[in-house]
Amino acid sequence: MSSWLARLRAGLTEALARRRVPLGFLFGAIVLWLAAPTPATLLLGTPIAAAGEALRIWAAGHLNKAREVTSSGPYRWFAHPLYVGSSVIGMGLAIACSSPAVLVLVATYLGATLTAAVKSEEAFLRRTFGDHYDRYRRGNPTSGDHARRFSLSQARANREYRAVVGVLLAVLLLALKATYNGAFWRTAGTYLVRPGG
Repeated sequence: MSSWLARLRAGLTEALARRRVPLGFLFGAIVLWLAAPTPATLLLGTPIAAAGEALRIWAAGHLNKAREVTSSGPYRWFAHPLYVGSSVIGMGLAIACSSPAVLVLVATYLGATLTAAVKSEEAFLRRTFGDHYDRYRRGNPTSGDHARRFSLSQARANREYRAVVGVLLAVLLLALKATYNGAFWRTAGTYLVRPGG
């Protein structure tokens, strides 16, 4: 029974890892609906999200995905800098949204999907690279692994531009919602408070 449960858990983890992007769109729509951004929260959260995307770009420029294990760039300090960057983006956007419900949703989504992705990815890396990956995780990479320079063309090859567009679109939608909400409430206020009323 326990081996059956372990297989079920592994299957669910793999399915969640594979579906994290479509789930992200679903959660994103819910987050946008619940968001209550203001200019102040946008000014606070946007630079945090931008810092997360900068970390992702840096990481993507040091990695040939699914073809190697690297310890260059941010991989010297983080085992999964792309996921760390995604978490920072999520935190920044949650701050920009100015909603406790959004914070809970973002934390739930990132906690579940990124945990599943890390488990799935680490299993793949161990199967594919064996001892090389285990040495990296222990902090003993093959000599020269950390000497690689950042490559913008490698970041493009890893399609990091899609994440950049996603962050920009999220900030733009939140800015539009903040503008609309502000205009709506200012207009509603002028009708509710009439002179001499």
